Amino acid sequence: MSHSTASTPSTAGRLRQLASRLSRTQDEAEVEELRVESDRPGVTAIAQLQNRRHANVCGVVRSVTLRPRENVPALAVELYDGTELMTLVWLGRRRIRGIEPGVFLTARGCVCMRRGTPTMFNPYYELMPGRGH
Repeated sequence: MSHSTASTPSTAGRLRQLASRLSRTQDEAEVEELRVESDRPGVTAIAQLQNRRHANVCGVVRSVTLRPRENVPALAVELYDGTELMTLVWLGRRRIRGIEPGVFLTARGCVCMRRGTPTMFNPYYELMPGRGH
């Protein structure tokens, strides 16, 4: 009986490790798939963006939040391309139809670094088929 009791925690521990590895592997596969989808002609990877340069980026919307800036509404969108996150900000907007978490889009504009995060204000954008569509 003591042998089975001793092996139970060990088995549970091994199962947790296996689940962790499988989860990590799935996350890594999703990131790699997103990198491939975002690698389009004329598009710069977010990790390669330079301050005060115009760029085209492509990725999936991770979050959408309304952030007032000096009494002006600002819609902030977190975009991820598999390399890094960036923020897209539309001043004076509370919502943009079609922009929601999970949507794949391209954006074009001037990049500025804000607190170490690449950011575009009022970028041109286009909703794209992607993520299996």
